[in-house]
Amino acid sequence: MVSLRSAPPRVIPGLSLSLGITLLFVTLVILLPLSGLAWQLAQLDLADYLRIIGSERTLAALRVTVTAAAMATLFNGIFGFIVAWVLVRYRFPGRETLDAVIDLPFALPTAVAGIALVSLYDGSGWMGRLLEPLGIQIAYSWWGIVTAMTFTSFPFAVRALQPAIEELDPDEERAALTLGASGPALFLRVILRPLMPAILTGVGLSFVRSLGEFGAVIFIAGNMPYETEIASLLILIRLDEFDYPAAAAIAGTLLGASLVLLAAINIAQHRMQAYLREAR
Repeated sequence: MVSLRSAPPRVIPGLSLSLGITLLFVTLVILLPLSGLAWQLAQLDLADYLRIIGSERTLAALRVTVTAAAMATLFNGIFGFIVAWVLVRYRFPGRETLDAVIDLPFALPTAVAGIALVSLYDGSGWMGRLLEPLGIQIAYSWWGIVTAMTFTSFPFAVRALQPAIEELDPDEERAALTLGASGPALFLRVILRPLMPAILTGVGLSFVRSLGEFGAVIFIAGNMPYETEIASLLILIRLDEFDYPAAAAIAGTLLGASLVLLAAINIAQHRMQAYLREAR
């Protein structure tokens, strides 16, 4: 006797409609703006592009942006690992509150974050009053840029690591200790190695996010050309001057760097995951 099974009801429409909506949304929200940037870049020949990117002010802005983003990523990688480990491995009063606070930079408008940082680290702020007598200036300096970038991109490092830490088996750590593994060996081989794909994801997203940060940085940076002017601000200045080719060239450089970095991280992740599977 043949039993007939009715197909489960579909909550979401079928493939054709769902895929069509997906492609339409991606095209309107992502591909269309990028095509506009690509069209502006196409108006430039190589000599004009190199002239714009090679100008002293543009190179200085790119240098400030990249170095500050790298420093912010370093801080996020180190402290993001510690925070993620504490949130996953320990239970303590206020843990849920701390976990929710991590996402505040996502919810907070970046301009509000910049104003808050200025209020804190300016000479009239309570942190600024403590640091300036020691010769440490955060507001209106390169370190202010690093601080703003760290604030806005910190959640990426934590959220990328938390699921990976949850998948670690504490029994493997106890077994390694029982077999005589030292503390550094336990950390490097049993804990850090399987976490490397997640670490790469977290620091990569943090770096890319920092490269494009604007709202939080302009309030605390000082915005001095050649010193504390970031690439995103220089793009806005070129737009205000109606120099659209220059703005497109700088924006395209940042976009290209971000895409190359994300592709490199993706390749490194796949290779590392394959290596970890073979090692097991």
